Amino acid sequence: MYISAETLKPQLTDGGEIAFIDVREHGQYGEGHPFFSVNIPYSVFEARIAALLPCRSVRCVLLDDGDGTAEKAASVLSAMDYSSVQVLQGGAAAWTAAGFTLFKGVNVPSKAFGELVEHDLGTPSISAEDLRRLQERGEPVTVLDGRAPDEFRRMSLPGARSCPNAELAYRLKQIVADPTTPIVVNCAGRTRSIIGAQTLRELGTANPVFALRNGTQGWRLAGFELDRGMTPDALPVPTAAELSATRRQADKLIEDFGLATVDRDTLQAWQADDELTTYLFDVRTQEEYERAHLPGARHAPGGQLVQATDEKVAVRGARIVLSDDTRLRAATSALWLTGMGHRVWILDEDASKGSARGPEEADGGIGNTMGLDDLKTATSAGAVLLDASRGMDYRSAHVDGALWATRARLDRLQLPKGTPIVVTGRSRTLMAGVMKDLTAMGYDSLDCVQGTPESWQAAGLALAQTPGVPSEADCIDHLFFVHDRHDDNFEASRRYLAWELGLLDQLDPQERAVLNPRRVRRAETA
Repeated sequence: MYISAETLKPQLTDGGEIAFIDVREHGQYGEGHPFFSVNIPYSVFEARIAALLPCRSVRCVLLDDGDGTAEKAASVLSAMDYSSVQVLQGGAAAWTAAGFTLFKGVNVPSKAFGELVEHDLGTPSISAEDLRRLQERGEPVTVLDGRAPDEFRRMSLPGARSCPNAELAYRLKQIVADPTTPIVVNCAGRTRSIIGAQTLRELGTANPVFALRNGTQGWRLAGFELDRGMTPDALPVPTAAELSATRRQADKLIEDFGLATVDRDTLQAWQADDELTTYLFDVRTQEEYERAHLPGARHAPGGQLVQATDEKVAVRGARIVLSDDTRLRAATSALWLTGMGHRVWILDEDASKGSARGPEEADGGIGNTMGLDDLKTATSAGAVLLDASRGMDYRSAHVDGALWATRARLDRLQLPKGTPIVVTGRSRTLMAGVMKDLTAMGYDSLDCVQGTPESWQAAGLALAQTPGVPSEADCIDHLFFVHDRHDDNFEASRRYLAWELGLLDQLDPQERAVLNPRRVRRAETA
């Protein structure tokens, strides 16, 4: 059942499928984790397993802090018929004791790859000061924000337009008609600016293209203000002629870069194979996905899939299939996923003609066993009230007298057996995990009811705020590392940018070898 760090390390890149799963909570993971590990917190473990580990015969190694959480997660996988599960002996501490690095932050492979793209391919960048001067002089320049629309709403550059990275090539000619107009791609930091700009360069875009150096954080550090709460403009809808042009562009891109394609029959055979993992992603916009998509496809906008691959792909060596309408967004996404060492295919089928409709199904949860009106009665009668919300949500507002409960540390509550317990919280998924483990611990007088501060208050329950409870040490589901860098904490921004710029120096030869932007260069320049 156990495997040592020294034995595991070479297996992570031996060519076979393997999932290295960190089951600690998000904050613990973000404070330090192995490069190839993927976070599936124990608090939401069952809800995320099906999407991230679709093949039950995959090699799977679980990591914790040596506190028994990995063994609990292993029992969950065993009950779900996963057949090859091991636990890293000694947890994260054993990884460092073996001389291996624990990386701070999240989406580390994607961000390290972005830095390597700039380093190896020479992506041009522009400073905030130089961009501001162009704007002040009224010179033509188009600023495209390559992040997701909700991030654009939070903060954006004055004059910028939202155009997520996967949409850049697909929509560019409708947004920027003049091939001499300089284009600046920005994000909040560095990676998506670099990847977005380099994507356009690799496609031979005539316009001068630059990444905004250090993104919105660099803009604020230069002393310039950001817009807040801006609604993204609707992306232009391609005409029939423009769609045909993107198909031709995709065909050329696939041929020039030697990208792999797959037909629907082969995909279905792969999906029926219970010995190997296949992921099917639809890389279009949320609106397009909901209108129509292929059955079994999960939504993963291409720019975000490249930026946060480890949130969608947990199995190294798996087959990743990308679906699109004209294949252009799939192809540009495949360029970079291939460079990150993944096995990627572009599906030869128009996803817009798929038979499935609507959004993805939400993560699983638990139903109420009582109403909110009964909650006050139950607590007055002596029931212990547990709030299974995120730690920072609990801090901001919870029912007065409720104890914070995280599934990973339920044993620390030390509640007497036989105590009536009511579990509430904002997330049914988090509540489900707490209820399941309380039952396994022998508590048999359990009820649950989902709630929010508004609904608790409407039910006549008094609310409390506890800014210091849970403490930073106990609030393991929140990553405090430079968490306020977008809220004008300039020192946090500087620390974040220094962290990202320093990622490449932390990579060991095995980790560095997996990332190779030159895999995606055109054959004639390779």
